Parts: sequence; structure tokens; C-alpha cells
Amino acid sequence: MITPLDIQNKEFKKSVRGYNESQVDAFLDQIMVDYEQLYKENLEMKEQLERDTKQVEKYQQMEETLKETLVVAQSTADDLRSNALKKADLTVEEAELKAKEIVASAKNELDRIKTQQDEMLHQLQIFKTRFRTLLQAQLDNMSEDAEDIGNELRNRRSGQDERNQAED
Repeated sequence: MITPLDIQNKEFKKSVRGYNESQVDAFLDQIMVDYEQLYKENLEMKEQLERDTKQVEKYQQMEETLKETLVVAQSTADDLRSNALKKADLTVEEAELKAKEIVASAKNELDRIKTQQDEMLHQLQIFKTRFRTLLQAQLDNMSEDAEDIGNELRNRRSGQDERNQAED
């Protein structure tokens, strides 16, 4: 590519019937000024394009990083949700198992109390039967004693009556 310096330093051979040298130099000076301006603009645009390209690459890297971060965050959220559900299920299972143990323990205690109640009722029945038998035996003894006393009293009366009759 021709630079503004190349244009400025360009020399043409002189010929007999050539162009007017001052007009050619003035024209070349104007071309050099315009070309230099275009050349600088082109360099600036290349530099700007390079900066913009680097900025785009930086944004693309940031976009990739953000995408990866979002994927990791989503994965982490899914893992946390899954772990929370598993933990909740485990807690519910443990609570149900404990509730079953409590119910079983209460049922066993109830069965023990019912057995104890049945045993106490049986012991009460035996006590009542023995007490009734004891009372009946005592009543029978008292009846026999009363009968014996009655017989003795009759015997005494009849002995007195006989004595009284004999005396009479």
C-alpha cells in the first residue's frame, strides 16, 4: 500500500513536452494531504475495529461464563431441591416409623393393662368366692352355735321344768 510519504517522495522523470511541474507538485501535494488523512482515518478505524473486536471477545467470554454460571446455578438449585425433597421424605418416613413405634408401644401397654385388669378381676372373683365361703362357714358355725345354745337352753328349761314338776 502506498503511504503519504511515498506520494511526497515520488519523483517523475522530466521530459521535453511534459506536464507543468508546479501544477503536478501542487496536485500531488493535495493528493498527499487527502491520502494522509484517509490513511490516518484507516489506521484509526483499524485500531477501533481491533478494540471493538477485543471488546466483543470479552463480552463473548463473559456471556460464556454467565451461561456456565447459570448452568451451574441451575444444577445446584436442582441438587438442593432434590436433596431437600429426599430429606423431607426421610423425615416423614422417620416420623411415620416413630409414630408406629409409639402406637405399638401404647398398644402393648394397653394389652399389659388389660391383662393386669383381667388378672385383678380374676383375683377379685377368687377373693369374693373365698370371702363368701368364709362368711358362709362363719354363718354355719354361728347357726350351729346358736342351735347348740338353743338346745342347751331348752335342755336347761326342760331340766328346770322337770325339777319344778318334781318339786311340785
